Amino acid sequence: MNLNISRTITSRGALAASLAFGVVASPAVAQDQGSSDQGAAERADRVEDDLHSRRVDTDGTIVVSAAGLKQLDILAGTSVFEADDIQRNLDGQIGEVLAKLPGVSASGFAPGASRPVLRGFQGERVRVLIDGLGTADVSNTSVDHATTIDPLTAERIEVLRGPAVLLYGSQAIGGAVNVIDKRIPTRIPDETIHLDALAAWNSAFDLRNGGASLDFAVGPNLVLHVDGSYRETDDFEIGGFQIAPALRSEILELAAEEEAEGETEEAQELREAADQRGVVPNSATQTWTINTGFGLILGDSTFGASVGWYDTEYGVPGRPGTEHAEEEGEEGEGEGEEEEGEEIVTIGLEQFRADFRGDIALGDGFFQRLKLRAGYSDYTHTEFEGDEIGTTFDSKSIEARAELTQKETGPLRGSLGVQYTYRDFFAEGAEAYVPPNITDQFAVFALQEYGAGPFQIEGAGRVEFTDVEAQEVGVARDFTTFSGALGLVWEGEQALRAGVNLSRVERAPSAEELFSNGPHIATQAFEIGDPTFDVESAWGVEAFARGTVGTAQFSVAVFQQWFDNYIFLEETPDEEDGLPVFVYRQDDANYFGVEGEVTFPFYNDGNLTLLTDLRGSYINAELDDGSAIPRIPPVELLGALEAQTPAFDFRAEVQWFGEQDDVAAFETETDSFTLVNASVAWRPLPSRENVTVLVGVDNIFDVVGRRHASFTKDFVPLAGRNAKASVRVSF
Repeated sequence: MNLNISRTITSRGALAASLAFGVVASPAVAQDQGSSDQGAAERADRVEDDLHSRRVDTDGTIVVSAAGLKQLDILAGTSVFEADDIQRNLDGQIGEVLAKLPGVSASGFAPGASRPVLRGFQGERVRVLIDGLGTADVSNTSVDHATTIDPLTAERIEVLRGPAVLLYGSQAIGGAVNVIDKRIPTRIPDETIHLDALAAWNSAFDLRNGGASLDFAVGPNLVLHVDGSYRETDDFEIGGFQIAPALRSEILELAAEEEAEGETEEAQELREAADQRGVVPNSATQTWTINTGFGLILGDSTFGASVGWYDTEYGVPGRPGTEHAEEEGEEGEGEGEEEEGEEIVTIGLEQFRADFRGDIALGDGFFQRLKLRAGYSDYTHTEFEGDEIGTTFDSKSIEARAELTQKETGPLRGSLGVQYTYRDFFAEGAEAYVPPNITDQFAVFALQEYGAGPFQIEGAGRVEFTDVEAQEVGVARDFTTFSGALGLVWEGEQALRAGVNLSRVERAPSAEELFSNGPHIATQAFEIGDPTFDVESAWGVEAFARGTVGTAQFSVAVFQQWFDNYIFLEETPDEEDGLPVFVYRQDDANYFGVEGEVTFPFYNDGNLTLLTDLRGSYINAELDDGSAIPRIPPVELLGALEAQTPAFDFRAEVQWFGEQDDVAAFETETDSFTLVNASVAWRPLPSRENVTVLVGVDNIFDVVGRRHASFTKDFVPLAGRNAKASVRVSF
């Protein structure tokens, strides 16, 4: 196969993925592609020889060599971002990097905090992982909390959807995002010192961004690793008014009322807020990271550990015209206090993280490998009001997994394991809306696959024992939950595969859903939980098909889930402390969705490949009474044309977002909009792909668009026209 088409299928097509449950395998695939000037065939041989590596087949199937499973169809919808995709869609938060994939959106709270939204699910229903282990931050608990991953140092990102992802935890109802990095090396590099680096700039955010990683071969069995990154942006530029039309009308009406009452100064301030355009104030960010680790390679077994630090500061754009802002202004009338009403909210976040990984060959017995994974995190999140500390959130957590992979015996293969998670959460300050609490969880999971013919049966199961305790309020809850999935798969000719998955999912309520009760300045809401919540559960069915037809690859999935005791955060007409009240509630709910993509190379003469890339998704989610669930993304379509040559890739894409008028009470509708993007990637070194220069423009026509899944969509739109440039090297 021509190199251009191969690059398209494994990277841009994003129709195949690999997954080792518990411990994701070595990043050798991506590393080999850029670490030397070996030919494509030689690189393939090295990957085949690496027993611990992921393997991505070009026939569209999902190959999971590390977990003992040849094809994991129970995943259903899976996408992969390789190094070139990450470079083209680079952003400081992982949600924005992935937002062009089918079925994926982003929470879009602010440039400093944006988490993936999968199939309309976010927060506690999406797990974000680093090499198969949770990020150990608190981004799942509130939309204003950043995810502690810098995509700049990621080698590969896997977006995993479907029932089997629940083996990562019941919090993965919507799916999981697994970021592969090289903190713990799992193979000896070809060079004594191997360098990967990426530098980037863009205009809309005034981005200054750079990162690098080094791997040192110390003898025949030991590899040392170090990486670091720095990212800084200013308040970002937009194409029009900051505030959505409905909110802008409300503020202008309020300004007219203030003026009629003789409050001309207040009226002028409100009009200035309504007329704010061109930039989103208080949206700047600054982030830096450093990680170091080692890997010990002993034959077929590997061991390693790493430590790292993540540090970020970012602004929280304020909602203009709220009563909370007015009350602050009234309090600041006195001399020396006038600036108090203008104080801005910023967040400072720090995380220390330590990881261990072991992959042990067990010989020729029933169990072939033992995979060990453990992580410790010390996390601090501080919300500043001006120069004063408002609220501090501390979280110390431990997560550990052990997994046994079975030797393939005839048509049966699989793995089983255990997982333990502990989190000690503490909040301090006037707006500590969640009391101190401890979450303790133990789980047992298994995955089995049977069949060697055209039909195969796959099954997955997980049992969790969860204790959640808030001593300060005298409440302790314990939950036992079971999640399981069963799939039937048919394999036809020309790598066509189709199947049906059935699932039953149960999730214990989180501490935030149970115990929240107070003002949260960053989200500008008064949040109230319910300590009496029951277990959330859902039945699900999913049909999928994927494969190759001629030179085209495709993947499509249709799913339906029926929830009992679905937990959601609902806005109410009430106010407390000058803030709108949001209440966690439980109700039955239904989710239906369709997502798919196709990559079709329609011309190839050996030096030039022309292809089209089409993606789309649709989600409908409603409560039992037919009312809409808040913040569900609208229908999305993306179409791209790409021309590939040995030295250049030219790509133009159009992404359309439909209108979302099926909204919850007090939720703002969002209009349809279209983004047009273009980029050129240049590989200046002949016969090698280890230097890539990329230039492009996103949102060429400077339109104003708003993510419906965003909590702040009324006043934090997407960036306007954004010229960008980046350089990626690997030696």
